[in-house]
Amino acid sequence: MAEAERIIGTPDIPDAEGADGAEPQQPSEGSLPAGSDDTGGGRGRKKVLVLLVVAVLAYLLDLISKMIVVAKLEHEEPIEIFGDWLKFDAIRNAGAAFGIGEAFTVIFTAIAAVVIVVIVRLARKLYSLPWAIALGLLLGGALGNLTDRIFRAPGVFKGAVVDFIAPAHFAVFNLADSAIVCGGILIVILSFKGLDPDGTVHKD
Repeated sequence: MAEAERIIGTPDIPDAEGADGAEPQQPSEGSLPAGSDDTGGGRGRKKVLVLLVVAVLAYLLDLISKMIVVAKLEHEEPIEIFGDWLKFDAIRNAGAAFGIGEAFTVIFTAIAAVVIVVIVRLARKLYSLPWAIALGLLLGGALGNLTDRIFRAPGVFKGAVVDFIAPAHFAVFNLADSAIVCGGILIVILSFKGLDPDGTVHKD
């Protein structure tokens, strides 16, 4: 009988005393029902904040560097950083990262916009700090190059991206490209480790 009462429960009786005569315990202030997701939601908000901070930093660094390059370096001789191994050489790139596919500027612009939308949607279930950093890098880099596509010549959605980092025997790129590549590499590593954006770990 006692086991049945434990499972089914007893009716609530107003002002009823407990079986031992003690006053019924009231929920403490600020307490939450079992299974509440407040803690998880708080963690999720913190990870989204990390994503936004990383994205803003990546975007601003890219934007400021391009403004300096356009003002000081464009139409000038390249600046040698490490001899012939690394130079700063301002160019306008109508293609994707590292000068790939210059004939598909509008397509790459659309892809960048889609990537941004996907990242924003993923942020709603983000509980992993490494994923927050990776997605923040991708978001900041995509926004950096998308800004060029929209606002720079020759026209809206056809703008040429400002590139200036020129290693020897390699394509010229910018900080947005670097952020995108670093974010992509981090995502590959996290995927191999089985870590999902929501913080769960799976083993294949």
